[in-house]
Amino acid sequence: MVLLTPTDTPSVINYRLPESLKPLHYLVKLQPFVNGNYTILGYMEVEMRVVNSTSSIVLHMADIITHNDTITVVQDGVQVVVKEHVYDTEREWYVAQLDQELQVDQTVNISLWFTGLLNDQLRGFYRSSYVDPDGNTVKLAASFFAPTDARRAFPCMDEPALKAKFSVSLAREENMKSLSNMPRYSSEPVLGQPGWVWDHFTTSVPMSTYLVAFVVSDFVYNSTYVDGVELSVWTRPSLVGQAGVALESGRKALTFLEEYFTLRYPLAKQDLVALPDSAASAMENWGLITFSEPSMLYNPGVSSASNRQRVVVLVSHELAHQWFGNLVTPSWWNDIWLNEGFATFLQSVVTDYLEPEWKMVEQMVVDGVQMVMVLDSLCSSHPISINVDTLDQIHQIYDTIAYVKGSSIIRMMSHFLTETTFRRGLASYLNYYAYNSATQDDLWQFLTAAAHQDGTLTSDLTVKVIMDTWTLQMGYPLITVTRSDDGTSATVTQERFLLIPRENTTARQQEAPYRWWVPLSYTSANNSDFSNTIPSEWMKDSEEHKALTSLPASDQWVIFNLQETGYYRVNYDSNNWALITDQLKTDHEAIHVINRAQIIDDALNLARAGRLSYETALRLNVYLRKEQEYTPWQAALTSLTYLQDMLSRTPSYLALKKYLLDLLMPLYKSVGFEDAEDDPHFQQYKRVLALSWACRLGLPDCVKNADSHFKAWLNGSSISPNLKSTVYCTGIAQGGEVEWEAAWSRYLTSNTPAEKTQLLAALGCTKHTGILSRYLDMAFTEGSGIRKADSILVLNAVAENDVGHSLAWHYLTRRWQYITSYYDTFTSLTSLLVVATSKFNTPRELQQLEAFRKENSNTLRPASYALQQALESTNHNIAWINNNYDVIVRWLHDNGYKEVY
Repeated sequence: MVLLTPTDTPSVINYRLPESLKPLHYLVKLQPFVNGNYTILGYMEVEMRVVNSTSSIVLHMADIITHNDTITVVQDGVQVVVKEHVYDTEREWYVAQLDQELQVDQTVNISLWFTGLLNDQLRGFYRSSYVDPDGNTVKLAASFFAPTDARRAFPCMDEPALKAKFSVSLAREENMKSLSNMPRYSSEPVLGQPGWVWDHFTTSVPMSTYLVAFVVSDFVYNSTYVDGVELSVWTRPSLVGQAGVALESGRKALTFLEEYFTLRYPLAKQDLVALPDSAASAMENWGLITFSEPSMLYNPGVSSASNRQRVVVLVSHELAHQWFGNLVTPSWWNDIWLNEGFATFLQSVVTDYLEPEWKMVEQMVVDGVQMVMVLDSLCSSHPISINVDTLDQIHQIYDTIAYVKGSSIIRMMSHFLTETTFRRGLASYLNYYAYNSATQDDLWQFLTAAAHQDGTLTSDLTVKVIMDTWTLQMGYPLITVTRSDDGTSATVTQERFLLIPRENTTARQQEAPYRWWVPLSYTSANNSDFSNTIPSEWMKDSEEHKALTSLPASDQWVIFNLQETGYYRVNYDSNNWALITDQLKTDHEAIHVINRAQIIDDALNLARAGRLSYETALRLNVYLRKEQEYTPWQAALTSLTYLQDMLSRTPSYLALKKYLLDLLMPLYKSVGFEDAEDDPHFQQYKRVLALSWACRLGLPDCVKNADSHFKAWLNGSSISPNLKSTVYCTGIAQGGEVEWEAAWSRYLTSNTPAEKTQLLAALGCTKHTGILSRYLDMAFTEGSGIRKADSILVLNAVAENDVGHSLAWHYLTRRWQYITSYYDTFTSLTSLLVVATSKFNTPRELQQLEAFRKENSNTLRPASYALQQALESTNHNIAWINNNYDVIVRWLHDNGYKEVY
């Protein structure tokens, strides 16, 4: 046996498997000792076709001990001698060196027995547990293989394009059940092991290794049928009554998606499983989707409207993956955005069909497009499609850019192609590449063919020409519209929008020729039509400026980017901004609700970047006193959060609070504090938004009501589910250790996962630093009552607390080595850094961040993207304070918002 260590490897390492063998069929048999020593006894064999002659077989493998005396290689019925076993720990490879060449187009089998581990890291095949209503600890095992952790359960060729069929058998104890991707067809006793049973599952369709899945548990289920497909929801026994929303929305979503793609769901069953511990909210394993419990369960009368929406959205997201990602899979991880961007886009499309009252198209703009634009306007952003090779790089691209920017540009594409053309192109693509892998260029070809056939693109223009400018370079354009003196014509320019002012960017960044194909849509006051989102003009990537004519006179506004369907910001000349502001003040409903949200978001972010005066942006916000729609308020308060974060530790914060409360008071009064179950969905959302901000800003009436509800709750009264987050946080903030311990006790005894999540967040609202410090310790201590998957939630809650922000950062830096070993999942390090540094805005904090990077360079490698963003954001925040603090304070004072000393 040869062990190849990282120091033995060359400085430039190719992490891709050799292109010599293609897997055809796996046989996997696993016996996980869930109630024993957490080992896995495993057997694997894989049949492969020889693509290029080779004398070695390379498989991915991690945290597995092979039984080398059982390793057998057979080619066309003849055994081949394995002369050496090589283990490459850096690339996580097992290599069987053979004594002869394998010939092209022949088949070869390798089989072996091995011992694996049910780890506690929420990846691979991992162990979990829960406490039942009688106080007993019940154990289970589940898998999470995305993106590169199937190799921790069994040796395999763990790359997305290397699809194969899988025949799976799982051994379980008689009192447990096992699930895999395909239906179980038979069971039999495990020979010589009384009380153990083998479950055998039908052979799968061809699929990628990261989509293989296992669950071994005592779970129970409810089920229904959708066109012959059995759809089941699985939970621990005491929670099965909370799975009704998931089952019903899953049934409707599956039917809708079949019609949307004009392609039947290809498997015989679809299981949805709620797990006590999960590394992510959900994972789209084909036929066996796993969720964290709060993401799949809804308890009527206890869970809030947002909890219900989250369940429907995530079920829709994961079911969309069964086509986009599972049926057709990216050839390599650089195109993972095809998976996640499309599923994120489709979750809104599906949910909007299931629950039109929720206005998911509006929510997608404010919570999706506008949110990701802030991140994508940093120099440390990255293209959607980006070359990745190492495991660290692969893990890091599962980020907001892939999910949310991906969905945003897909939404843009669906509008400029039209929905009919877009859907027809998708259906052709999925049918052609079914059970195979593809690249973004493959998708562009099918969409182009549909567009040319329908005439939505001219014959000389392709989707690839347009979309490559959005996927192969980072960032997005700022479109500046400068009208002529008489208003009837305009010059439109494009440039990359950066939050950091130009004088703070490097010469290289200034010179980068960022240009896009921009779909320009616009309307005007004299003939307003916000419904036609097909572009009126295209601005080519070769055009830095473009002339437009036939605009109205200079006393009539124009508004670009109708319903914010384009992924870009818009700036105007001062006269047009004044016209828009006047329109909002006199009759804001003359402007489409999404464009009202867009105008607010663009104005505040343009001001933040130094491209528009804060006087213009803040004056525009005055109209909000009359605004009754949720979407513009959500956009406004999200963007104003930046001002709050920057000024919260300054002497002028009180003046800002007065301004914010002055804007908010009409909305607060209109929604009232008391919640009504029969209120429309958006009315409930508006109330939650208004109350959470009012109490956070210290409005006496809000604080008094919330604290009163909290005390009544401690004495046994109920609280409306929608008010719980605000009431819990405010009550704990107003109270002391007694109130904190009482809420903690309620957390431990709650049987509703969504409420447990709310309580965990609220417990971070206390103003007592000693309690917060202890809470952080509990979050990263096994057995404290806080699950490993929830530790980031706790850190986030403490960091968002003005009292706890520095505590969270110092805790993270002081215990970084321990934390990275405790919580080793692919999202954890990124999330921890983003949360802990979100409010940094002083040179001292920048020095601390730089020192932290220097001291922990090795362990920070998996979070390098997040670290770059944290450094850039901190630099930007410092520059913003220097450039804008006095400007903001002067405006507040001039408009009657002053501190009281």
